[in-house]
Amino acid sequence: MKMLAIITARGGSKRIPRKNIKEFCGKPILAYSIEAALGTGLFDTVMVSTEDEEIAQVAREYGAQVPFYRSAATADDFATTNDVLLEVLEEYEKRGEHFDMACCIYPTAPFITADKIKSAVEKLQASDADTLIPVVAFSYPPQRAMIEMEGRLVFEYPQYLDSRSQDLTPHYHDAGQFYVFRTEAFRKNKKLMVGNIIPFALSEKEVQDIDNQTDWELAEMKYHLMKEDRA
Repeated sequence: MKMLAIITARGGSKRIPRKNIKEFCGKPILAYSIEAALGTGLFDTVMVSTEDEEIAQVAREYGAQVPFYRSAATADDFATTNDVLLEVLEEYEKRGEHFDMACCIYPTAPFITADKIKSAVEKLQASDADTLIPVVAFSYPPQRAMIEMEGRLVFEYPQYLDSRSQDLTPHYHDAGQFYVFRTEAFRKNKKLMVGNIIPFALSEKEVQDIDNQTDWELAEMKYHLMKEDRA
């Protein structure tokens, strides 16, 4: 089975300029994703999809390949992860390279480890699923959500008003770190979030969206805690 790691790292971050190569706990944040992918020993190719020469240079310094650059269509603010992955797979097909399974890794995911990716790949391989998505439970049950209506707070789901939190079904959301998928199913569906999907549960301690400077600082704090836990 031929496997590809695709790290998606465009240069146009607005809220945190140059986010994908900004220093995070001592090295460019992109480096963590590259090192985790290489550390698995699973992938025939670890590549970075970017339109940015500086990002490409950093990627190569840490051992990833940048065999081609993104098109203008997948480098703008409206391109989706699906668009980027389809373009990468199609470009490899044009070059005569076919991959059976791929792992999409985000460039701002310093909590990713080689062991985590290996476990995720093994779980998907042992299943009949098309895609594996790392998820994290909502910290508070969404069933107990309140909304404002005509200036007053009301329960959005009043049927759960008297339910204990521990009795409610856990709800999960995408952890925003990586995805493992079978390429044929993805090329057919053209979307990661449809089809036969299995979860890979993560704890809140190892998940952090990084969209602004406060998020960045929280991520660094969590990263230090994670390192201490493993010491």
